[in-house]
Order: sequence, then structure tokens, then C-alpha cells
Amino acid sequence: MAEPLIIVGNGMAATRLADELSQRALGRYSVAVIGDEPRLAYNRVLLSPLLAGEIGEPEIELKPAAWWQARGVSMFYGKPVTGIDRAAKSVTLADGLVLPYGKLVLATGSRPLMPPVPGLDLPGVASFRDVADVALFRTIAATGARVVVIGGGLLGLEAAYGLARIGGKVTLLHLADRLMERQLDREGAGLLAREIAARGIDIRLNCTAERFVGKSRVEAVELTDGSVIPADLVVVAIGVRPRVDLAVAAGLDVNRGIDVDDGLASSDPSIFAIGECAEHRGLVYGLVEPAYEQARVLAARLAGAKERYTGSLLATNLKVSGVGVFSAGSVEPGEDDEVLLLRDPAAGIYRKFVLRAGRLAGCVLVGDTSGALFYLGLIRSGQDISAIRADLPFGEGYCVGMAA
Repeated sequence: MAEPLIIVGNGMAATRLADELSQRALGRYSVAVIGDEPRLAYNRVLLSPLLAGEIGEPEIELKPAAWWQARGVSMFYGKPVTGIDRAAKSVTLADGLVLPYGKLVLATGSRPLMPPVPGLDLPGVASFRDVADVALFRTIAATGARVVVIGGGLLGLEAAYGLARIGGKVTLLHLADRLMERQLDREGAGLLAREIAARGIDIRLNCTAERFVGKSRVEAVELTDGSVIPADLVVVAIGVRPRVDLAVAAGLDVNRGIDVDDGLASSDPSIFAIGECAEHRGLVYGLVEPAYEQARVLAARLAGAKERYTGSLLATNLKVSGVGVFSAGSVEPGEDDEVLLLRDPAAGIYRKFVLRAGRLAGCVLVGDTSGALFYLGLIRSGQDISAIRADLPFGEGYCVGMAA
């Protein structure tokens, strides 16, 4: 008889795990997927183009209902899990239903980080996390409303771009001295800022919200320097925090995320965690690719293989506000590192490569991201690139003939 396997969470990590399991261990487990949101799993990365009206809602769905049915996966969505009983090996849903498990996978994702400032609970102050947020934003921004987006990381830029595209008058506030400071160096971030400003978005760096002002709903954002920015909508996108409440209540080891080993197992060998809620070797990854890598390794292990997850190389490759951006590895050079630069400010292109002992240690591409996967492969392999050093900035086509 198939062992019951429950996946808590109905997002991208959970979907990839179900997909990998269906290819490796079909029939070995009786799989149930449980999600909070009252809908099938969808691609959160596409929320910004959905907001901008560049794609429709059906296009963000990861798998159709027939796909889940064909693989025998039981779907429970719109019914959050309220508790885990490790002794009885069961989970309880909000409607009182109790489901037994042989193995349990937590893929609960993360929740938006909200700043502890007065006025946070005013109507019109929102986070950017799901399809419901998109519907609200579209209604408000389409009237030409004044929108303040707080956060100049990936999510904040995506929100700002989408809101501006549908008619919002957008001001973006960021605490740091440059956009995407975790992924970009100063020059790359400066180019990105100019490209985004050219799309009608007012960018203000080095500023912090002191409070949200309003009576019945938000009317303005007051900054720590005393200046006030009028706002009909405030979107907070300053980061996320792993959703670990269930794990904490169940007595699992939790640091920032649910602590997992190289087999993605928690402190309970029957319970695993993947994606944004998991912490591996002290790191919590807030990106899709590491979640997919974890799903692949866990599926292999659940199918009986001895694979190990040893961590992921952080890489960002996407269009930010309509501008191509790629970042991987060490973007700030060390003392003995060498830097190769290719600049074309008029064309909005910036390409930077950090070389360390004859190997590619990191790179930043803004405006033109061609060759991104080639460069990522070089960083991952750690191979000697001395022979193609001069041609490196121009892309894979110029580096042909290099030993694999």
C-alpha cells in the first residue's frame, strides 16, 4: 500500500516536488497537497507582469487541475493546516479534518516583512504577495492614483514597474544608497535606476518611512527627515520572513527558517522542509531556483536515492521593471581579484566580471543579459578561463573552442 505523503504549501516548491515525485516514485506514495489560498498553485514570479497587464491570470497557473488528477494527487486548497501531531503522525486542517502521514513536507514559503511603524494597519497599506494583492492594486492604480512603494529590492522594483504600467504615479523609497544592493554593485545599480526613472518612476534613496498618515485610510507617508509624500496606496516590499509557525508549534528545530540537513530532513526524520521556509547550513534562500534544486534532491531521496543537497549558488536572472538584470557569485571584488568591465551608457549596457585566480568568481549584467547561463556555468564549474579572458565580456559566441 502507498505510504501517505503530505505536502503543506501549494506554491512553486510544492508543485516542483510533486512533479519530480511523479517522475521518480509514481505509486510509491499517496500524495496530498494542502494550501492556504483557494486556488491551484501559480507562479509568483509572474505577479508583476500580471499586475502590468502583460499577461492574463490563466498564464500564471503552474499546472492545470487535470495534471494533478492524472498523477493521483489529492488537492486541499483554501484549507490551511492548523497543527501537526508528530506522535500520531497527522495534520489537522482548519475545517477539523485530520489526515495521517508517513512523511510530511513543509513548503510553507514566507510572509511579507512589514515595518514596525505607526499607521501600518490603515486601509490602503498593503504587501505584494499574491493574486488578491494584484486585483486590489489594479483597481486603485488604474485611476491614476499616487502610489508609494517601499523597498528597492527585486519585489519592490517589480511592484513599482507594474503599478506605473497601469497608470499609477509611483514614488519608490529605498533605505539603502542603491537599488538591489544585494545583487548589484554601485555602477550597475545606478544604470538600473536611470532606466527605471526613464519609465516615469520617482526613485528616492537613503530614506526611511517614519509613519503612515491618514484617518479612515492612508493619505501620505512621512519620512524620518520630516518630508511627506502623498499616497492613495502604499505597497510595502522590504523582504520576506519564513513561515515557520507550524514547525515551531510542533517542536521542530527552527532558527530563521526550519533547520534541515543535507537530506532536507528537519529535526524529525519523518518531516522535511524545502523552499523559502527552510534553512540549510545557516542560509535561507528567497529565490525560486534553490527551491527547485531542493525539490529535486528531496524527490530523489524519497524515491530511495542517496542524493545530498549541498547548497545553491545565488543567481538572479530576470527582467526588473523591463530591464534585463543578471547577477551571480561575488559581485564585489576582493583585494587580489581582477575586474573586467564593458560599458555602453548610451545603450544602457553594463557588464562586469570578477576574476579570481584565473577563474570567474562573479558577474553583473545590466541591460544585456545574453550569455547569462554560460557565465553561471563558468562560476559553478570553477574552471580556468585564462584562455578566453579577453573575449569573456562579449559572450559565449566569442569564447568557442574552450575546453568543457
